[in-house]
Amino acid sequence: MLNRREVVKRLLVNRKNLLIVAGLGAPAYDLASCSNSSLDFPLWGAMGGAVMMGLGLALAQPAYPVLVLTGDGEMLMGLNSLATAASQKANNLRIVVLDNEQFGETGQQPTHTAVATNLAQVAQGCGLSDSRFITELAAVEQLRVDLYTATETIFAVIKVSPQPETKTLPPRDGPFLTHRMRTALLGEAGALEG
Repeated sequence: MLNRREVVKRLLVNRKNLLIVAGLGAPAYDLASCSNSSLDFPLWGAMGGAVMMGLGLALAQPAYPVLVLTGDGEMLMGLNSLATAASQKANNLRIVVLDNEQFGETGQQPTHTAVATNLAQVAQGCGLSDSRFITELAAVEQLRVDLYTATETIFAVIKVSPQPETKTLPPRDGPFLTHRMRTALLGEAGALEG
């Protein structure tokens, strides 16, 4: 299994204009360990909502690639969002699930992916045809390139080690994060109108 922090760091090499929604817990800590950009939006209390938040952002900002960085526990909680994402066909949406086969925030209990569930197959069944199951760094490198060049929604499960990493906390202030991203996308005047 791959190291989750190394995976996230590699995905952000030459980042360009990538907007990122990070699911609560470890994905948000992983993002914060290598980025504190105004284009980052870590979620704190919306388990299961990362894909829907990313989908809304992708539909509202079609000129930007949008990456949802989430975990297997959160993805399992929000499986219905995959069917919605497939039906909306946001060609700039990329969903990456860091799958450590554990509910990390509640005590490392095994998730369904530790037993039998293959989230890439679930996504494909929902209509996301570019669904990947990644276990090697070379495939992570190809995914990094495809974040900017793909012409359809990407769904990728990346198997990562269950070894916990040091928590690097991103900002926790929701209004601050919202204003920071709106200003980056719309300028100060546009952010104030919302």
